[in-house]
Amino acid sequence: MGYVTLFLLAFGVNLLPAFGPPTWSIIVLYGINGDQPLWALVLIGAVGAALGRLVLAVGARHFGKWLPQRMQRNIAAARTAVERRKHNVLILLALFVISPLPSAQLFMAVGLARVPLLGFTAAFFTGRLFTYAFYGWTARKVRETDFGEVMFANLTSAWGIALQVAMLGLLVALVSIDWARWLKVDRDDAPKD
Repeated sequence: MGYVTLFLLAFGVNLLPAFGPPTWSIIVLYGINGDQPLWALVLIGAVGAALGRLVLAVGARHFGKWLPQRMQRNIAAARTAVERRKHNVLILLALFVISPLPSAQLFMAVGLARVPLLGFTAAFFTGRLFTYAFYGWTARKVRETDFGEVMFANLTSAWGIALQVAMLGLLVALVSIDWARWLKVDRDDAPKD
């Protein structure tokens, strides 16, 4: 039952577009309070997180149909520019694997841009295997400390909330930019879907 709950928690918090607790915090709580094998916690947490982010991106993709036409054109132009420069996609994926920044807004942007989701989800999953393993291992090493209070204080700190708000603002800015003009993409080449 503990593994099912872990999966549902990881999946659920990764459906949130902002202000959700990071999945590593759930792994840490399981690592501190339980004796389940660490590899199982990491794998289940990463699968739940990746599936949650994938569903979030698909939801953003469907939501994009209701955005104003100007924003839809901007997003289509950005997608065209990304698709023309495949090496940039690889760089973005590499950064995504190691990035400590919240990923919800990135998945929403990728979903809105209708960029293929499997590569981003695979990169996210791979990166999370490493980060969750690190946090889980650390949690097992510091069981005797009151790590939960420190973690909760960081989640509710002004800096943590400000980062989430800033990432939401960045998402709004990304869909508002006239990418065709800035990236010199011909509007007629941009996909219309």
